[in-house]
Amino acid sequence: MADENAAAAINAPVVTQAKASAGTIELPSAIFGEPLRRALLADVVRMQMAGRRAGTSATKTRGEVRGGGKKPWKQKGTGRARAGSTRSPLWPGGAIIFGPQPRDYGYTMPKQARRTALRSVLAQKLREERLTILDRIEFPESKTKHFVAMLDALGINDSVLVVIDDADVRVELAGRNVPNAKVLRAAGLNVYDLLRYHHLVVTRAALERIKERVAA
Repeated sequence: MADENAAAAINAPVVTQAKASAGTIELPSAIFGEPLRRALLADVVRMQMAGRRAGTSATKTRGEVRGGGKKPWKQKGTGRARAGSTRSPLWPGGAIIFGPQPRDYGYTMPKQARRTALRSVLAQKLREERLTILDRIEFPESKTKHFVAMLDALGINDSVLVVIDDADVRVELAGRNVPNAKVLRAAGLNVYDLLRYHHLVVTRAALERIKERVAA
């Protein structure tokens, strides 16, 4: 039984903000052993991008164009084609036929597929040694210099996604102006941001929430 439990988990180091050792944490292989699923990740990113589309393009139909209530000329006797309104789609300044209307481009994928995609990208971060687990993040004040100092201590000089357990104004404000860095709460973790940022820094508490969220 002990061997089975050992095989079911992966031990990963936990460090402090200054990169001092803070013990280890067990990462379940059911999550961090997920293979890379490129097609699924592409599908989830496409879904996220579709949900972010504004969908506000709009044109006016014949019933929405202002004016045109008066018949341009009499029905017969002019030698010209019949016309009932200057706002006909055939006229300059008239309505648009089958033009775009406001719409929602968003759609959803099965919850299990989205969870699998999250597990896949998290596992890939671990395999590529681009996952850093912190004991906690604490800043004396919401200053950018504290956030930069933390990244320097951790040896991270690339784009980074920092995931915290819950709202923390000091951490969120400190990281707001750092180029190629984003602070995200565990509840908002998503595939697009995980793929967009090269390195992932997550607190121990945030990791526990993530594990609950993506568990099969």
